[in-house]
Amino acid sequence: MVNLVDRGSLLLLICAAVVTSTLAGQEKRQVHHTQAPTTHTHTDSDPLAAWMSSASKSKPNVLFLVADDLRPKLGCYGDTNMVTPNLDNLASRSVMFRQAFAQVALCAPSRTSFLTGRRPDTTRVYDLHDYWRTVAGNFTTLPQYFKNHGYIAQGVGKIFHPGQSSGKDDQHYSWNRDYYPGDSPYSGHETHKAAYRPVDTTHTKLRDMHIADFAVNFLRDHANNRDQPFFLAVGFIKPHLPFIFPKEYLDLYPLSNIHLAAHRTRPTAMPDIAFSSAGEIRAFQDVAAVPTTTSDKIFPDDFQKTLRRGYSAATSYMDAQLGRVLKALSQYGYADNTIISFLGDHGWHLGDNAEWCKHTNFEMALRIPMMLSVPGVTSHNHHFNFIDALTPGFTNNNHSQVPSPDHLTDELVEAIDLYPTLTELSGLPVPQTCPENSVHVLTCLEGTSLVPLVRQVRNISKDPHMQWKQAAFSQYERRKGQHPIMGYTVRTKTHRYTEWVHFDTQKWRGDFSQVMARELYQHSSDPYEFHNLAEVTSYSDTANQLSQILHNGWRKTQQDYLTTLHH
Repeated sequence: MVNLVDRGSLLLLICAAVVTSTLAGQEKRQVHHTQAPTTHTHTDSDPLAAWMSSASKSKPNVLFLVADDLRPKLGCYGDTNMVTPNLDNLASRSVMFRQAFAQVALCAPSRTSFLTGRRPDTTRVYDLHDYWRTVAGNFTTLPQYFKNHGYIAQGVGKIFHPGQSSGKDDQHYSWNRDYYPGDSPYSGHETHKAAYRPVDTTHTKLRDMHIADFAVNFLRDHANNRDQPFFLAVGFIKPHLPFIFPKEYLDLYPLSNIHLAAHRTRPTAMPDIAFSSAGEIRAFQDVAAVPTTTSDKIFPDDFQKTLRRGYSAATSYMDAQLGRVLKALSQYGYADNTIISFLGDHGWHLGDNAEWCKHTNFEMALRIPMMLSVPGVTSHNHHFNFIDALTPGFTNNNHSQVPSPDHLTDELVEAIDLYPTLTELSGLPVPQTCPENSVHVLTCLEGTSLVPLVRQVRNISKDPHMQWKQAAFSQYERRKGQHPIMGYTVRTKTHRYTEWVHFDTQKWRGDFSQVMARELYQHSSDPYEFHNLAEVTSYSDTANQLSQILHNGWRKTQQDYLTTLHH
C-alpha cells in the first residue's frame, strides 16, 4: 500500500485528484441497495415515503453535528439538572436514540469509524496517530460520498480527529471547501494549565464561538447558491477538556445542585486491564496538584464536584453555540429541506467507578447522545429559535424535557449506523455491506440504516415482523508490554459482556482462544456496571451465551435483523 503520509503532501494532492476524478465511476460499480429493503407502500399519507420520493428528485441538505466527549448528560435524556434547551428543542423534533453506542471510547478511532462507516478492525485505527488511508485502505468517507454526488462538503470545527490520524482533517479527500478548524485564543501550553477554567469573554471569543460563527456565515452565504445542496459538518469542541467556557455559565449550576457519581470506587471483581488511570485529566496542573489517598487516586469529593460542574457548564456553553447554528438554518430558509443529525463521538466518565475521561469499555464511556431530525417526518414544525439560557428570567423547566414516546427509542443503535442512514434519507444509493476483507473496496459499509427504525418509532406503516438488531459492538485496545490486548464488548438490551484477548496484528483480529479476562454486567439490576459477574457460577450460562454473540460479531447480528425484514 502506498504510504501517503510518508510521501508527503505532494503525493496526497496527486492521489486526491486521481481519486476524485475516478471515484464516481467506481462507486457506480460498487454501490448497491443491500441495506434494509423498503417494505411499505408509498402513499400520500406516508410522510417518510413522501420525503424519500422528494429526496430522489431534489437532493436535501444535511447538517451533521458532533460534540466532543459528550455523554447523554442532557435535559432531553432525563437529567433535570442540565440546562441544554437547544438540544432539548432539537430532540423534540427528532427521533432520539436513548441506547446509542460508539465503537471506540477514543476520539480518532471513533470518528474514523462513523465517518468511514467501518469498524475499528477494518479501519485499523485504535489510537490518535494512525491514518486509515495509510494503515488500511483508501476508504470513502461520509462527507466524501456526498461530495462525489454533487454536494458542497464543508467541514467546520472538529469532525475528524485533527492532525496525523486524519491526514490533516482529510482535506484533500472529504471536502471541496477549505476546512475551518476554528480559532482558539489559547495556545496548547496554556490550555494544559488548568482542566477547570471559566473565563471572561467580554473581549475575546472562544473556539466554539468561532466555529458557530463560521457555520452561520456559511448558511448565510449559501443562500445565493441554493441550486447545489450542502453537507455541512459542524464539530463542537466542548465539553472536551479543558473545561474552558464563559464564566456566566457557572450561574446555571450552583454547587448545591451538583451531585456525585452513584459509585465512585472501582467495580467489584473488575480485571485490572479494564481500568484506565485517566492520564488525560491528570496531566493538567490544577488536577495534578490535588492530593489523593487511594491506589486508584480518587479525587476528594469537593474537587469531583468542581470538575462535574465544569463539565456541565461547558456542555451548556456548547448547547448555546449549537442553538445559534440551528437558528441560522431556519433564518436563511433551509429548515424544510435539511436533515439534521447530532451525536457525541463517545461518552465520558465523571468519577463513575473511580474513572475519569473515556478510554474504557464501560457504559459511561461508550453510550452517546444521538438524534436524527427529518422535516415532515420526525416533526411538522422544523423551525428553530435560539434559546439563550443566560437571558434574565430563563426557566429551565419551560425548555428541558424528555421527548414524547413517538420521538424516542430504546432499541440498540451504533454511531456507525449514521452513514447508511443519511445516504438513504438523502436519496443517494446506499453502499453495499463490506465483504470480510474490504481493504481494496473504496465504498462499502458495516453499519445498518436506521430508516426502518425511524418508521417504527414514528408509527408510520409499521412492519409487524421487524425485529431490530439485538446487539451493539465496541472495543478498546490496551498494551501488555509490547503485546496489544483488545477488549471486545457487546451490549444487549439486558447485559454488557466483555472479553480481553490477545490481538493478532497480522490478521487485524482478536484471538478469542486467548482470553485474558472477562466482564459481565447485568443492567436490569446494575445499570452503573459496578458488579462484574463473569466468574460467578450462577451466571455461567448467561456469560456463555453472550460470549457466542460476541464471537459471532456484528455480521450475524445484522443478518438476523435483515432476515426479519424479508418475511
